Amino acid sequence: MGRKTFTTLGAMTALVFLAVPAAADTKAGVDAWSRGDFAAAVREWQGEALKGDADALYNLGQAFRLGKGVPQNLTKAEDMYGRAAGLGHVQAADNYGLLLFQRGEQARAMPYVSAAAGRGDPRAQYLLGIAHFNGQLIAKDWVRAYALVSLAQQQGVGPATTALKQMDGFIPLDQRQQAAQLAIELRSQADTTRARQLAAADLGATVSVGVPSPVAVTLPRPVPVASAADVDNDGPATAGADYARPAVSAPRPSAVVATVPPAPRPSAVVAPAPRPAPAVTAAAPKQTGPWRVQLGAFGVAANADALWNRLKGRPELAGHPRINVKAGAVTKLQAGGFASQGAARAACDKLAAAGTSCVAASN
Repeated sequence: MGRKTFTTLGAMTALVFLAVPAAADTKAGVDAWSRGDFAAAVREWQGEALKGDADALYNLGQAFRLGKGVPQNLTKAEDMYGRAAGLGHVQAADNYGLLLFQRGEQARAMPYVSAAAGRGDPRAQYLLGIAHFNGQLIAKDWVRAYALVSLAQQQGVGPATTALKQMDGFIPLDQRQQAAQLAIELRSQADTTRARQLAAADLGATVSVGVPSPVAVTLPRPVPVASAADVDNDGPATAGADYARPAVSAPRPSAVVATVPPAPRPSAVVAPAPRPAPAVTAAAPKQTGPWRVQLGAFGVAANADALWNRLKGRPELAGHPRINVKAGAVTKLQAGGFASQGAARAACDKLAAAGTSCVAASN
């Protein structure tokens, strides 16, 4: 399924075309879309969609969502995503669950959101974390909530930073430390799960994408949703689509509000402006000691590089050398040279207060 679609896989993922499809008309549609002939792309996909081709259904969902090649029709986009998800299309299932959540059908959305979070989708991890924190439609679990929202924050989901600051006022320090370790485990599990499911889809195997069995559900009061302006100054908050119609209500005093994070438009990718290097008057002395802080574990080594480049200028890490620890396919990012466990934990506390979770570890 992953070889003939175009997709946004998460908050920081670019448009991807993969061009070895099983259906020639679906590939022809991708080629037409690539050169900007959206109407021709839609014509190619429509025939394959009628035959039940999941990639063609997903691609039509993207076209209807964006209003390219066809008039924008969000109802049809959702229908296409849902039909593709029913055929085991992973990316369609991720978008379908987020769309359901966005328009207020949280009970129907939650199985899809949970499955997408298990595959590492950062928007789904954010929403599932908020649900676990509030105990809304799912068991209250503050350790898992903090771990999931931390993972979303590390992958660029803006509202996750605000949510973590709110959670810091409720979740005890020992639970936040447990969450840092759990986040490492969840990241590794998600990398494995997504790779396995996409490989299975490419081989034509049936993939479980979180489609729930029909059940009777009594809806609780809606999860409070922050206004669109809290997330995106240029437009509404989105969930796999550039629109939102959330009902705005006052949050309970002890609840963290969930704002569906935006997905990028797949027509363009804008590189962030480089941050200026901080002024340095003297090099920090190199620190030595038997304790380290573990900042994350990554299936893609480049993600470890990106996190270190973002954090290495912080005073908590000044003079502490970067250490990469390989654990199979996972790269653990650590900073070493802390004299004691207390010093390592103190650095983690300050980093957590700034929105980055970590855990103390010995050499």
